[in-house]
Amino acid sequence: MSSKNEDEYFAKRDSELRAQLHAKQVAEADAAERRTHLMRCPRCGAKLYHMELHGIVIDKCPDCKGIFLDDGELQVLASKHEDSVLDRVFNDFRKAFSNKTDTK
Repeated sequence: MSSKNEDEYFAKRDSELRAQLHAKQVAEADAAERRTHLMRCPRCGAKLYHMELHGIVIDKCPDCKGIFLDDGELQVLASKHEDSVLDRVFNDFRKAFSNKTDTK
């Protein structure tokens, strides 16, 4: 016959083990989900490919023609001093984006 303290101990231990197992399963599911999205277009899901633009390697979608930049790449592209419409657009976008993030 087991005592009340012994039952409580095992119930608590089982609860902790179940919580640990659940956390591990959630982490594994999250990791698997992230692997399925690696290098996939966030808009349409097509496989992205790399291309070089002004010395920066960017990601481009062959289906929806979207262009995706990693952190800091927009600032690098915008800092290229070219007198072009594209340069002005990048600079305006960079300014608008930095103003939005500065308010948070």
